[in-house]
Amino acid sequence: TYAPKLVLLDISDINCIQDVAKEILNCYGCVDILINNASMKVKGAVQSISLELDKKIMDANYFGPVTLTKAILPNMISRRTGQIVLINSIQGKIGIPFRAAYAASKHAAVGFFDCLRAEMEEFDISVGTVNPTFICSYHRQPAPGNWEASIWK
Repeated sequence: TYAPKLVLLDISDINCIQDVAKEILNCYGCVDILINNASMKVKGAVQSISLELDKKIMDANYFGPVTLTKAILPNMISRRTGQIVLINSIQGKIGIPFRAAYAASKHAAVGFFDCLRAEMEEFDISVGTVNPTFICSYHRQPAPGNWEASIWK
């Protein structure tokens, strides 16, 4: 039995994920189940969302889970066991208006984890994606001109 340990991680900060994964592996020796369940979304017309914000959404929803998974994966492969789950979104399967960046990031994540599932079969590592329909998320109303406040976390 292991005592719980709180490890803070900003999944959109790709540069710190490797260090956090090392901290977790040093503390517990392995990860049996990795559940990727962080997300960020923004609502707006394609022409009104900056490329900078598109990149932030992609970092949180695609590169974050991919980076964390790649950091934990060698340990699972060496042990030939583990489970990886991506909690994604129905928008990873279908796009809807005013959610282009979000849907694109979720489509990319589904594609990556579908490929990973096939590759990990030989190592007895289970990879799954869950694509729930719309979820009520925490949201802050943005001040005029403050795009960062329009992000849903």
